[in-house]
Amino acid sequence: MLTSTGSAAPFSELLTHTAFVRFWLARLFGTVANQMLMVAVAWQMYDITGSAWDLGLVGLFQFVPQLLMTLPAGHVVDRLHRARIFAACMGIQALVAVLLLAAIPGGFATRGLMLGVSIVFGIARAFQLPSQQALTPQLVPPHLLVRAIALSTSGVQAAIICGPALGGVLYTVGATIVYGTGGALLLIAFALTLTVRYAHQPSHSANTLRSVFAGVSFVWTHKVLLGAMSLDLFAVLLGGATALLPIFARDILDTGPVGLGLLRAAPAVGALTMSLAQARWPLQKRVGPRMLACVAAFGACMIVFGLSSSFILSLLALAISGAADNVSVVIRLTLMQLETPDEMRGRVAAVNTIFIGASNQLGEFESGATAALLGPVGSVVLGGIGTLLVAAGWIKLFPDLAKRDRMNNPLHV
Repeated sequence: MLTSTGSAAPFSELLTHTAFVRFWLARLFGTVANQMLMVAVAWQMYDITGSAWDLGLVGLFQFVPQLLMTLPAGHVVDRLHRARIFAACMGIQALVAVLLLAAIPGGFATRGLMLGVSIVFGIARAFQLPSQQALTPQLVPPHLLVRAIALSTSGVQAAIICGPALGGVLYTVGATIVYGTGGALLLIAFALTLTVRYAHQPSHSANTLRSVFAGVSFVWTHKVLLGAMSLDLFAVLLGGATALLPIFARDILDTGPVGLGLLRAAPAVGALTMSLAQARWPLQKRVGPRMLACVAAFGACMIVFGLSSSFILSLLALAISGAADNVSVVIRLTLMQLETPDEMRGRVAAVNTIFIGASNQLGEFESGATAALLGPVGSVVLGGIGTLLVAAGWIKLFPDLAKRDRMNNPLHV
């Protein structure tokens, strides 16, 4: 699946682009810190209230403002300096970490504070995600973009694996240690991003409020992008099993909390491995058919996982599903960058962020609802079958995506 051509620049060439390296490190530190803080906020909320409902509210109070602010954030990203927007997001989250750090000895670490900082985190992420997606193409030449996106996703996956684990270990020492460490990492990310330089040109098409929705119109009229984004949306919406992993760990695989941790980490491990492989050997041909094939493979893995009563087989199925999903993610993000004019990248990235958020949040609801009707095994197997049907249906609905050979947009070659 992965190929390397003689004309492709060596992987080491990425390291010569210092702005990209600094930004990659900033994203890595920022994501690790954010994951740590989310673990600590959730644990502290449960310590304060002992309520599962309040734990759910922590996620909801992040998701809703992020959803509401994402399209306006994309508009801002196309108008203002993208690196400074990302730096501001890091700085705001660092201030929140300092507030949480002071709240414990100050005696104002309350339920209301936890919900309030969740809102701030959600708003910050609404600006952070479009800015980081739109900034990457500004930091590397076009022939290195596939490798840069693959390397960026590998950093994110590593942070998703390490961040919660590190946050959980440090929380056993004390919540203040988590908040202090997370705040320090966010300040490092803030400082690194301020050193990132690129040729900023404000978008002239983003000078009115009406243009806030231009990203939606752009994606709707560019069927390759619409097909790629909606394919990922429905694959995760139907095929995701994250919300049901505690049930599988306890009642089906009989592994307990340690096994649950391994099951949650398995897709990220598979994704990290594949993203590193794609950074070294980027996809060159038949990207559309391979994207559809990987989505189908993701669905097949979910069917295997749902039917499995072996812990090892379940881990393997989840790891392979993560690897297949990562190929789809890299192709989607690269097509999005190459098909979109620079002055539109922030708003298109905002649309992509909404698709991702909707698939993750609604996917968890869909898993829970179908599990209540069909049981966890029936829910996961049905979702996997649905993902296979989506992959097959998208061949007919989006023929341009299904026939896409190379990443490069012919209009820009």
